[in-house]
Amino acid sequence: MTLPTLRTAAASSLAAAGLLFSLAACSAPAATSPSSSAPAASASASASADNGPCTGVTVIVDSGALKQDAATTSVCVPADAATPAAKVLAEAKVKTEGTVQYPTELVCRVNGVPAADLEIKHKEGTYKEECTGMPAAFAYWAIWVKPSGGAWEYAQEGLATLQVKPGESLELLYSVDGEPAAPAA
Repeated sequence: MTLPTLRTAAASSLAAAGLLFSLAACSAPAATSPSSSAPAASASASASADNGPCTGVTVIVDSGALKQDAATTSVCVPADAATPAAKVLAEAKVKTEGTVQYPTELVCRVNGVPAADLEIKHKEGTYKEECTGMPAAFAYWAIWVKPSGGAWEYAQEGLATLQVKPGESLELLYSVDGEPAAPAA
């Protein structure tokens, strides 16, 4: 590997780690975070977000570059008020795992993806996610929110503190080397 390539990779890793660390610093574990929002969703998730307009929160999980169906889903979760993203995902039967260092602030695995033994191919070779600290800057689950009638925005909080409202969409998207860069329209 050449020195410029190493510098570029290091700069990218540091920038992504800084962003993720900033998000983690803004989050507090759900057990210690008081909730001042209205009551959360009151019914279980419907089978699919494709069954017509969702009046609750649309939950989308896209394994993106990994192309692993085990993690891919689209579900409408009934909600009549702002609800913690972690609760909406639980009602959608989407299981997330954090890391040892950041158990509720970051997303390391969704429905077991990526598996601990999966070799993730990226520009510089292969990588296996161990879920101990910060995920790799080039291979990670990103949290996206789309307001009703709006455009996708990168979440500024982790699942423990992020609140989603009826009519919004919440997407977990796995990116490798920046692809896909954002959720599909």
